[in-house]
Amino acid sequence: MLMPFHFAYHVHDLDAARGFYGKVLGCAEGRSTDTWVDFDFFGHQISLHLGEPFANAPTGKVGDHMVPMPHFGLVLDVDRFRALSERLDAAGVDFVIPPTLRFKGEPGEQWTMFFRDPSGNPIEVKGYPDAAQVFAT
Repeated sequence: MLMPFHFAYHVHDLDAARGFYGKVLGCAEGRSTDTWVDFDFFGHQISLHLGEPFANAPTGKVGDHMVPMPHFGLVLDVDRFRALSERLDAAGVDFVIPPTLRFKGEPGEQWTMFFRDPSGNPIEVKGYPDAAQVFAT
């Protein structure tokens, strides 16, 4: 059984973060103070603290795309991936990389999308048609 991870990082504005993570992504809010807020990020705990977000740049080459590094994200099944991509699109979120099929017909075939939160933190979401392929080589 997988255990949830905990990831804490900076955001510029807690109200904007609440709008994005809570309303757009649909994450339940947990504990908070005037300087940080926790969310249930698809079963994982993220803790958003006021501060300067981590620097990132499109320096990671994956397939045909340059992806922002560093970044974090999650792995979903394809149905949940599609539902989330539709939710992001309906909310007017700009995609760094729109929903794209990567490694078609190869081990580890996956859907991927990249977007940023309101503070510019890059997030990748992957969708696998077969969860057994997550670590395929």
